[in-house]
Amino acid sequence: MTPVLVASDLDRTLIYSSAALALTMPDARAPRLLCVEVHESRPLSYMTETAAQLLTDLGDTALFMPTTTRTRKQYLRINLPGPAPKYAICANGGHLLVDGVSDADWHRRVTERLAGECAPLAEVREHLLRTADPVWVRKHRVAEDLFAYLVVERELLPEDWVKELGAWAENLGWTVSLQGRKIYAVPKPLTKSAAVREVARRTGTDLVLGAGDSLLDADLLLAVDRGWRPGHGELADTGWTAPGISALPERGVLAGERIVREFLKVSRAPR
Repeated sequence: MTPVLVASDLDRTLIYSSAALALTMPDARAPRLLCVEVHESRPLSYMTETAAQLLTDLGDTALFMPTTTRTRKQYLRINLPGPAPKYAICANGGHLLVDGVSDADWHRRVTERLAGECAPLAEVREHLLRTADPVWVRKHRVAEDLFAYLVVERELLPEDWVKELGAWAENLGWTVSLQGRKIYAVPKPLTKSAAVREVARRTGTDLVLGAGDSLLDADLLLAVDRGWRPGHGELADTGWTAPGISALPERGVLAGERIVREFLKVSRAPR
């Protein structure tokens, strides 16, 4: 039988920063947490210990593929439990890692498509530098020479600015997504779904599962056979749904645990 392919977003879907844990229960009932990412000698991202065990078990019944907007460097500092993934998608589909190494042919195909289908990164970056107010911008970043993002102070960020940026970017073939303290500007042709379809083709799988929480995950969820979104994030805030997508009530790190549980349950079911 061909393997089940599980393509899952990471941040705020499977792994959570301390600010995103949403531990609303009494302290004595809070779940035990496992740190899965350290950055600059400090713990950064977590999942519950139960989710960690479920993810380890998932490796026995499915091909788990992290599918993230993170750069390769940011992804490689994550230490997930279970078998090392054969495939991983980074930079929102710009890099397809095979045994930890970027597939050069895939990356070339992506960059050729971007050159032909949307405005160049330099134009978008110039607009961000010119219009974003230093009062609330903490960092300007370019990721893998593919897209740009800002790190901002959310409490100071004017709500209308993000909407205006989104409308401006739409006309250039770009998408804007606000996730936590980051505002992403990503070319529309740069998608997780295209890379997922490529891995599904290579592995011959007949069942693809997926999960994600943000606007950048919508195309991923539309490409899978069954998907889940947590009760938080851009998709939940807008009430986004689609056929085959389950909207979970859980928020924060417990949503991550529920998502892995659903992956495992479906991957173990007779097909």
